[in-house]
Amino acid sequence: MTKPSASHGVEKQIDDLRETLRRHEFLYYGLDAPEVSDAQYDTWMCELRALEDAHPELRTPDSPTQRVGGKPKEGFAKVAHSRPMLSLDNAYNEEELREWDRRVHELAGGEEVDYACELKMDGLSLALTYERGKLVRGVTRGDGVIGEDVTSNVRTIRSVPLSISGAKLRDVRMPEDFEIRGEVVLPLAAFQKLNAEREEQGLAPAANPRNAAAGTLRTLEPNIVAQRRLDFYAYFALNERGYIFSRQSESLDALVAAGFRVNPKRALVSTVDEAWGFISRADAMRDSLPYEIDGVVLKVDSTAVQSKLGFTGRAPRWAIAYKFAARAAATQVKNILVQVGRTGKLTPVAELVPVAIGGTTVSRATLHNADEIERLGLKIGDFVTVERGGDVIPKVVEVLRDKRPVDARDFIFPTQCPECGSPVVREEGEVDWRCINVNCPARLRESLLHFAARGVMNIEGLGEAVVNQLTERGLVRNLADIYGLDEATLLSLDLVKHKKAQALLQQIERSKQAPLDRVLLGLGIRFVGERTAQFLADAFGSMDRVMEASAEDLEHVQEIGPRISAAILEFFAVPGNRELVEKLRAAGLNFAAEKKKISSTLNGLTFVLTGTLPSLTREEAKERIESEGGNVTGSVSKKTNYVVAGAEAGSKLDTAHKLSVPVLDEPGLLRLLERGKR
Repeated sequence: MTKPSASHGVEKQIDDLRETLRRHEFLYYGLDAPEVSDAQYDTWMCELRALEDAHPELRTPDSPTQRVGGKPKEGFAKVAHSRPMLSLDNAYNEEELREWDRRVHELAGGEEVDYACELKMDGLSLALTYERGKLVRGVTRGDGVIGEDVTSNVRTIRSVPLSISGAKLRDVRMPEDFEIRGEVVLPLAAFQKLNAEREEQGLAPAANPRNAAAGTLRTLEPNIVAQRRLDFYAYFALNERGYIFSRQSESLDALVAAGFRVNPKRALVSTVDEAWGFISRADAMRDSLPYEIDGVVLKVDSTAVQSKLGFTGRAPRWAIAYKFAARAAATQVKNILVQVGRTGKLTPVAELVPVAIGGTTVSRATLHNADEIERLGLKIGDFVTVERGGDVIPKVVEVLRDKRPVDARDFIFPTQCPECGSPVVREEGEVDWRCINVNCPARLRESLLHFAARGVMNIEGLGEAVVNQLTERGLVRNLADIYGLDEATLLSLDLVKHKKAQALLQQIERSKQAPLDRVLLGLGIRFVGERTAQFLADAFGSMDRVMEASAEDLEHVQEIGPRISAAILEFFAVPGNRELVEKLRAAGLNFAAEKKKISSTLNGLTFVLTGTLPSLTREEAKERIESEGGNVTGSVSKKTNYVVAGAEAGSKLDTAHKLSVPVLDEPGLLRLLERGKR
């Protein structure tokens, strides 16, 4: 029986509730100025959810009830940015800042120059795409040219508006199609809560809020992302033509009025002296802020002057990041320990008398390698200066020789692995010593964590607490042994109950379906990361062909040179590694992949998708185009070869007509794809 359509009254009630919730979301998350209690907000949300459940035909993707969406199908798709997300040049002292100011005025040719000063938040950059005022995509910075589509997770961030009314956009003179760039951060309170939870679970604490934010945004479970309470601060608005506003300060004010969270601690100044005053005040307040900052960004306020100044090869000339000095403190080295990583690398670590640096207690600092200890002239017992490099990773930067105790002693780098006793070697031309035993327990621990990680074999539940017990008790002696685990073995571990054991076994079984490139990545071959593993799988199509490949064969593969090919050959030349591969084959892992076909018809062609196609989703159309060698971008330019337009196509279609870019409908695209297969 067909459910009757909702009445106009119900539809208005739903619309009113959505508008109310959006307003209070902005007041709470955008302005930190809530007007109602959490209980009242939750009551309205429950009322809206009940109405939408009763009338599902009225549920829309931008409704406040839809913040937590479905999981990505398999990892995160790679997406090209509409314009590169460039890094900024840095200044580290007042002299460098003034020299930058001098160059700006010189290039501006006498034009008036004001600077927009903004706090440099220590998070990760994100680009949000809106079409007809609705959020359609969130993409990480990636390498600045190509990022990852993390839209399902971005939708959970309360300070990201899911939609903005046309009336509000008109009020602030913003187009309906636009892109917002900003910073995703994890507030310090949320970071401390996360680490408390990790410690309760027997897991190592996250190193810093920035890394935790990045890891959270790439989590495949939107529900987990929602619980972490990430924040988004907007700092730039653009559209397909580039600048929307004539001044950066005007752009920031418009973003606030449109409903975005913008850091209120900003200023517009007209001289470098005023800019230096803002920097000094920001440095003084950094320990009292609810989030981490590592500097101040200065941008020429006028976009006309920005255009005149232009760019260097990698950064805009009209902006600079003033970086605060790394936080440092003096303490004593109690001992030097040596850690063994999954590739066998031995890393010396200084064990310190605990010292507070920038609000964090530091008890260990990396020493990188034996050469670094020699360069520093470091002895056990020395007093040293420790910095949190980039306010993140503690490192020893100086030995305070005038404070050296009489009982300070030399550190002798081990000739045997501290974990398994096997000889350690250092290859010619390298600085690192390595354990050569593939079955070294320390290597195995790290290898298992890498193998199980998201983006590799994605075995949820196989974390540090479980892996430590499996290796310490000798229950797992190589990667393949995890496929022989049973419920009884898992139940013998601490804190593992029936439900968790069943879930982990299901995850292990599911991982057997992971594609070949993930298996290659999971083996932990030196220098073989995600991209290289994908290129190997595409080029050879099977594990056997990769194992049999010569150096010449390997170096014909995209981005593989002599160093990587040598590492691959070295890995498969070790009998124990080949034995491991055969055990994984016997366990039922996927050792085959289709060799990627690159169509000469679509190779190098650039497409833009707009509107709703009759039978293909945008993601399906994108996958079809890319599988035949084409590229899909988000904006139309003179370099676009085709615009694929469906129903309700937006301004991209208008731009295509203006630039005389060919326009295809879905049948036209399918015909082009078919030609590529011939």
